[in-house]
Amino acid sequence: MDRHDIEKYLDNSSVKPLFLPGDSLEILKKFPDECIDVCLTSPPYWGKRQYNDKGIGLENSYEIYIDNLLDIFKQVKRVLKKTGSFWLNLGDKYENKRLLGLPWRVALKLIDNQEWILRNEIIWNKVKGGLDSSKDRLGNVHEQLFHFVKIKKGYYYDVDSIRKEPKEPSIENGSVKSATGVTGVKYKGQIKSSNVLTSEEKKNALSELENRLNEIKNGELSDFRMVIKGEQRTTHSNSKKLSGRAKELDDKGFYFLKYHKNGSKPRDVWDIIPEDTQNRGPHYAPYPEDLCKIPIKATCPSGGIVLDPFSGTGTTMVVSKKLGRKSIGIDISDEYIEIAKKRCKKIL
Repeated sequence: MDRHDIEKYLDNSSVKPLFLPGDSLEILKKFPDECIDVCLTSPPYWGKRQYNDKGIGLENSYEIYIDNLLDIFKQVKRVLKKTGSFWLNLGDKYENKRLLGLPWRVALKLIDNQEWILRNEIIWNKVKGGLDSSKDRLGNVHEQLFHFVKIKKGYYYDVDSIRKEPKEPSIENGSVKSATGVTGVKYKGQIKSSNVLTSEEKKNALSELENRLNEIKNGELSDFRMVIKGEQRTTHSNSKKLSGRAKELDDKGFYFLKYHKNGSKPRDVWDIIPEDTQNRGPHYAPYPEDLCKIPIKATCPSGGIVLDPFSGTGTTMVVSKKLGRKSIGIDISDEYIEIAKKRCKKIL
């Protein structure tokens, strides 16, 4: 397949994935500049799993492994749009009793040598690990997922698409009650009985508290917490030089922590079981569909294109198709490409 075939796929509207068998580095060189919205990938782990008899992960040293990955990721940066995102999942490795720290070795080189901007390190808690016979260390049950971008501001990020749907507030005995049970009664009592707040601060605090309760009642706010001087601990820091919250508390005597009306956004620890529920036969990587959903929803716009230069049995492509996004998968194994195509055909 040549550059013309790739450009033809980029221009059509079908969300049927495009699979390209071969070496990722050489195939990526055929891509035009800035044509991909998201790269989401989990490369073969170094010296840990032999997916095939060739390709990345079989190098004689981890230094060569890292260099080979960096060559590919340099091409990824070229083909990624300025507004695009790069999500990288990597596993670590022990050598001579040393945990090598491979994910962070790669991440730091991407930052220092290729000027990627790291926005998040996500901890993928696999909930339960594999068999571990070691008697002198803890079991490993997590991996990193890094989110990189090319520009500091203006990259595509739809945070509302990944928010957790908030619980609904309720009305009990004529009083509003937030999704987590805040009625304001406790705060009102603390304000009125305070020997720290001035009369003016008490008046303002009660007025603002009533405003927050009305916002919940009117659906403008899903939830909140109130921090009152002398009652609750300041968020983050008590230093007015370091914390705007501390300054606000000192100036007003109170402040509010507001919850977004559309729900809370995900945090950076994800509990996802890696079991191979798709029965993918000869491929045993734990890379699950749930690991792909937030990255694609948040950083690939409608009509956008997702790239996986180590597509394996096609998990990234499966999720992309389910979410209505185009996708391109590259893999050196013809066998895995065929498995991936069969998986994607089952998705209507």
